[in-house]
Amino acid sequence: MKQYIKTDEWNIIEEGFHPEDQRLSESIFSIGNGHMGQRANFEEAYSGDSLQGSYMAGVYYTDKTKVGWWKNGYPEYFAKVLNATNWIGINIVIDGESLDLAKCQVKEFRRVLNMKEGFLHRTLIARLPGQKEIRIDAKRFVSMTVKEAGLIRYSITPLNFDGECIITPYLDGDVKNTDSNYDEKFWTEVHKENSAEGAVLTLKTKKLNFRLCSLMKYDLLQGGEKSQHTAELIEKEKYVGCNLRLTLKQSEETVLYKYVINVTSRDKTEDELIPYGKSRLEEVYQKGFDAMLREHSAAWSKKWNESDIAIEGDMSAQQAIRFNIFQLNQTYTGEDERLNIGPKGFTGEKYGGSTYWDTEAYCLPFYLSTADQKIPRNLLIYRYKHLEKAKENAAKLGFPKGALYPMVTMNGEECHNEWEITFEEIHRNGAIAYAVYNYVNYTGDRDYLKEYGLEVLIELSRFWEERVNFSKARNSYVILGVTGPNEYENNVNNNWYTNRIASWTLEYTLEVINRMKADSYPAYKSLEDKLSLKETELVKWMDIIKHMYYPVDEERDIFLQQDGYLDKEQCLVRDLDKQNLPLNQHWSWDRILRSCFIKQADVLQGLYFLQDKYDLDTIRRNFNFYEPRTVHESSLSPCIHAILAAKLKDKEKAYGMYLKTARLDLDNYNNDTEDGCHITSMAGTWMSVVEGFGGMRVVEEKLCFHPVIPDNWKSFSFRIKFRGNLIKATITKDAVIIKNENGQKITLSVNGTDYTIDSEKAIQI
Repeated sequence: MKQYIKTDEWNIIEEGFHPEDQRLSESIFSIGNGHMGQRANFEEAYSGDSLQGSYMAGVYYTDKTKVGWWKNGYPEYFAKVLNATNWIGINIVIDGESLDLAKCQVKEFRRVLNMKEGFLHRTLIARLPGQKEIRIDAKRFVSMTVKEAGLIRYSITPLNFDGECIITPYLDGDVKNTDSNYDEKFWTEVHKENSAEGAVLTLKTKKLNFRLCSLMKYDLLQGGEKSQHTAELIEKEKYVGCNLRLTLKQSEETVLYKYVINVTSRDKTEDELIPYGKSRLEEVYQKGFDAMLREHSAAWSKKWNESDIAIEGDMSAQQAIRFNIFQLNQTYTGEDERLNIGPKGFTGEKYGGSTYWDTEAYCLPFYLSTADQKIPRNLLIYRYKHLEKAKENAAKLGFPKGALYPMVTMNGEECHNEWEITFEEIHRNGAIAYAVYNYVNYTGDRDYLKEYGLEVLIELSRFWEERVNFSKARNSYVILGVTGPNEYENNVNNNWYTNRIASWTLEYTLEVINRMKADSYPAYKSLEDKLSLKETELVKWMDIIKHMYYPVDEERDIFLQQDGYLDKEQCLVRDLDKQNLPLNQHWSWDRILRSCFIKQADVLQGLYFLQDKYDLDTIRRNFNFYEPRTVHESSLSPCIHAILAAKLKDKEKAYGMYLKTARLDLDNYNNDTEDGCHITSMAGTWMSVVEGFGGMRVVEEKLCFHPVIPDNWKSFSFRIKFRGNLIKATITKDAVIIKNENGQKITLSVNGTDYTIDSEKAIQI
């Protein structure tokens, strides 16, 4: 665990220069707007350890993947988000000495991520090798109102000298991914323009023909007036820039405003890229930095008004939850149904920037409650549009019926290259089915089922029908050779969660079919004909539901994670030598697989999804058995445990798990944040507060709360959108206050009692 971030209500603050933590800071202080993102690299040259990263949503590369002797059904490539044109670059040379913080004496340094207004601000005083001292003040943001725009205000003030300076704003497309095979580069140059006022650089990928057009303009001011300088154009392969030569005067601030537009061929045709980019750039340039920042900050204000969580009495928890919400809101805006959410968002390259089951299991609830309904709907439409690819994926694995969604994807094709995940972690299908249920249950949008959802459910159910087999010995259906959510177990039989979510998918599909038959028979009949759905299939699904096998331990009265789990030596995490943690960085894979230790919630994942189907005693027995064996070495793990612990009124455990998920990146709990923040698990942090401490659920069309407050909190509050209403819930030591801030009269439940609240009215319980 690494703690060097200063605690603050609305800001992430790094005081003092920590070059040993530079990659970590680059992740934590990242900025984005759903269209593009930027790690917190320095604008000026830096020869120290760094992971330069600029990313464009939906722009990826089908990199080569290495496979062993078994190739049937294996993906042909590993998709990865591409490091794109470095648009922030501003080199500084003073009297022949380059500003490079790895080679300077850094006397003062402060970096602030202003989450309330959405910008990154860095100030420092550096002494160059020649003893000249300068103050740097750099502020940048990527606009929430003009999605293609990135803006920088970069100022230099000499403190003890007059001197000659070269300021070089540039665009550099000669970049590579940190995990490139043999340092391969993925971009080629298409076009460039350069002038003393700005530049254009257009690149295309070597595969798939994505194009990125980056355009820049700049202003240079001294003493608040346009500077007197000379300009020397620079052009290299995949690079355009301009040396601006001028004289610095002691104590006088010199400011460079850099305006950049990044537009891709996902949004515009090849012929439109440059004209459109120039038009947008001129629009932004004419408005200017300050006006654009005001618009940007107003957009963030609106987001915070709908998604903020306020915690009184615990600044560490307050900072953490806002950091997580901030990263979620700048990663995905929901405007483009072709996009999804990568585990690292725009903060790094690990996991390739691809879509996992994280979106459906963890991210969807956040957007359901904090965004317009079309945004979570678009997340589900994304999967619907990949349904044919999912059917192809199932066929590759030998299942001619049904759909198996990929574990990892950019375009619907499987691109994960580890067999125990690619072939065996089929529980991901269940997360997608549950997301359909979760969306409809929360929004009441049954039209979605008619238009998209039921078709997905039917194809998922067809897959489960084929994937099970009937065991005569058990007189039950079993599912063999799987990996559950606990990836520290591979190729097991009858993982309880997989069996249960498969059976539940069949149950829910049949429920939707029966309801649609009764309420919208023509729509159902049309879908039945389209899919050639037979009554014999429905009968088979009912038989599987009735005769599904679930491993249990009757002595402990718990669900077994899988067959044979109790054959393992049973140890608890508390008995491990702490020097062995995290296990994945200290133990061999063989040793991990033979241990009883659990990477993340597995049985408990199922009990979280289906908690309304199990009584508290059942949840408690399973929680008390599995949580002490869980090492939480997946970022997705602590939040599930926090929610269930809160449900069980174990406030101490719930709070500890909340802090672990909320400050996972800020404190670098798992020593793995330097390659990007854990964006998808950040949604779990929100869930820990709203679904955990707030006890928020939707049961039988009704919004319900069963709140519990940690002992060291004075109060906490959150807002959620629910079926046209904006509801604010405030929980104190003594009361629960629910306000219907906007919308129609609503009836909801608090601790099992119904209350009706008029619009703009509140109740206190």
